[in-house]
Amino acid sequence: MNAQSSASSGFPIAPLFALDTLWFQVAGTLCNLECTHCFISCSPTNHAHEMLTLADVKRHLREAEALGVKEYYFTGGEPFMNHEIFEILEETLCQGPVSVLTNGVLIRADTAARLKRLSDASEYSLDIRISIDGWNAATNDPIRGAGTFERILGGVRALASAGLNPVITVTEACEGAATQDGRTRFFDFLRSIGLPQPRLKIMPLLRIGAEEQRLRAYESWETLKGRELTPDEAGVLQCTGCRMVTSKGVYVCPILIDAPDAKMGETLGETARPFTLSHQACFTCHETGFSCRT
Repeated sequence: MNAQSSASSGFPIAPLFALDTLWFQVAGTLCNLECTHCFISCSPTNHAHEMLTLADVKRHLREAEALGVKEYYFTGGEPFMNHEIFEILEETLCQGPVSVLTNGVLIRADTAARLKRLSDASEYSLDIRISIDGWNAATNDPIRGAGTFERILGGVRALASAGLNPVITVTEACEGAATQDGRTRFFDFLRSIGLPQPRLKIMPLLRIGAEEQRLRAYESWETLKGRELTPDEAGVLQCTGCRMVTSKGVYVCPILIDAPDAKMGETLGETARPFTLSHQACFTCHETGFSCRT
């Protein structure tokens, strides 16, 4: 077997070049929303993965520092449901740049002000990434829930008023978002709500979890079986430079935490090995060049 493909499985192999990025499923799969396209089906009742404690995060941060991790991401579920989230962020910002992926609903003026203080006190950057699925309630609310559009905008405006410039994330569940016209419309919309220099990330749909039921699952041909991975292609894949910490152990990436064979160990050191790209979600990452990173 070489570093690019496995003759035994027929699927390409993704090496771990270096552990640059560490993710934390800090809220587990618990979320205050129940989005119909969520690839890990987060909801107020999903306990597939539980919340991480400050002690959990500290333990992995110590190992991450020794392994040379350069940046950290916190996701869920909804990170701001974790009652220790500010202490967790403060601890991590002593070690490297931090991004938080949130739906924004729980961000109020006091929350935003506290985040700004954390950002100002650190030599590293703090990015807040807010998900929304439309430029109005008619496009967003069928995906994220009735009334969520205005609640998300409240979080965006609170961050802007505090002097923070969040990254806005939109999936292709918003029809036309990925087109040039769609991007232009989003940029105009974001400027209109108080973001003079808007930052926008468009994400493809991952056809697992809730999205499987909303629109469709992967077709049988949407797989990397029989393919070889060139070094350039491997370099684009986030699984060649990241791992994901959950309450159940360390997984290969943020996408596959519901796949038992994507768990690679209990510690970061145990995960420093290649991963076979046998999951259909790997097809999306490979074909689109998609990364969960900001």
